[in-house]
Amino acid sequence: MQSLSQRFPVISAVSIVEQFVPPPRFAHAQLGNYIPDPNEFSQSEAVLAVTKFSEPVQVKRKWPFGKRTELIQSGIYLDGGYGVGKTHLLAGLFYAQLGRATFASFVEYTNLVGALGFAKSIDLLAKYDLVCIDEFELDDPGDTVLISSLLHRLVDQGVRVAATSNTLPDRLGEGRFAADDFVREIQGLKEHFQILRIDGPDYRHRENLSPADALSWQEVTAAHLATASSTLDEAQVLQEHLSKIHPSSYGAMVAGVSRVFIQGLIPIAHQADALRWVVLIDRLYDRNVPVSFSGCALTDIFTPEMLKGGYRKKYLRAISRLSALSREV
Repeated sequence: MQSLSQRFPVISAVSIVEQFVPPPRFAHAQLGNYIPDPNEFSQSEAVLAVTKFSEPVQVKRKWPFGKRTELIQSGIYLDGGYGVGKTHLLAGLFYAQLGRATFASFVEYTNLVGALGFAKSIDLLAKYDLVCIDEFELDDPGDTVLISSLLHRLVDQGVRVAATSNTLPDRLGEGRFAADDFVREIQGLKEHFQILRIDGPDYRHRENLSPADALSWQEVTAAHLATASSTLDEAQVLQEHLSKIHPSSYGAMVAGVSRVFIQGLIPIAHQADALRWVVLIDRLYDRNVPVSFSGCALTDIFTPEMLKGGYRKKYLRAISRLSALSREV
């Protein structure tokens, strides 16, 4: 039997850069095939604004003696809840870009800096015309300052930047968005960014579909044996394995897997373990890998205390994505 807990991928810095493209789930995302919710006008407005941003422009530069080129914004920020299509629009922008572009999550960019160092990362990314950052992590002060400094240097060299974000709900408050937090964290870059607010419910649940039910232990085992290139793991063993693998390698760990089976799913007790599961779920979702399981309901994997805490929005997004994966069997 194959299992994820038997995989120990090692990712080089070169490999990280080569993977800076939209994940398989968004490989066919275009600005033209984004379907706005007819009840949310902001989504239609966002498509028009991102399309305009994709067009060739003259980037604002500062010059000696106070001379400047035409004043226009060299960055765009998509602000909204999970499931409103921000990543789809970001991937569509990537594919609409006529020049060279990169696309990766905030975590993947921080991993790049960790592997290459700050200066080399700047030299590498400055060769691109557009840098797309998905899920800007405002909940990690150290990494946020690092990437903010990275953006300063890139914008100064004429690189355009597009970003979405993932923020702490206790800083947002229910019903609020992340724009103010993003602007504060990027400090002096505010004037470079156009802020787009995208309203709407989670599109994955527009049809009010519930997560798939848990299977029995025997059903999971039988389905795994009948599914080529699938993996089977006991939840506690997989959780321990995740603690030994750097999150930047989770994507490589699930590469080539057709379906993931998990036995004995139980509520996660510790925050560090829960955040690793979030990253794993994101990588599975990116790669369209269905998930089947036995044990507790998917809505119960994060404890009530976690769903009330600082990472609530991350956990709710993870539940939404995992629920969608459980139905893609």
